Amino acid sequence: MHLFSNGILWKVMTLPVIIILLSGGCYYDKGELIYPNTIDCSKVNATYTSVKAILTTKCNTAGCHNAASAAGSVVLETYDQAKAQAGRIKQRAIADKTMPPGSPLTVSEISTLTCWINSGTPNN
Repeated sequence: MHLFSNGILWKVMTLPVIIILLSGGCYYDKGELIYPNTIDCSKVNATYTSVKAILTTKCNTAGCHNAASAAGSVVLETYDQAKAQAGRIKQRAIADKTMPPGSPLTVSEISTLTCWINSGTPNN
């Protein structure tokens, strides 16, 4: 009896092949696909002054990351606080895009924060 004669081999081999093909093609870094590393930081005003403006309007507002609310025990009112949370800002606001809730950052704001963090969080 041949395995090809009644389609048994086809049935036996189809599922493993499909699983292998699907599992190999499912991984991706969503941040790299959405915002590839093409920011030219030489053209971005990545000073703490520009970062503070973003934090003031988008992050340390009432009910969020100000001293009165301290959502998630994070306050973003001073340079030292922002610098201490740079990794978390990069993850939540830039990579995951879960912050700020309800009011996403613009491409310009993302570029400013990215370049500021990547340049070592200077206090300028």
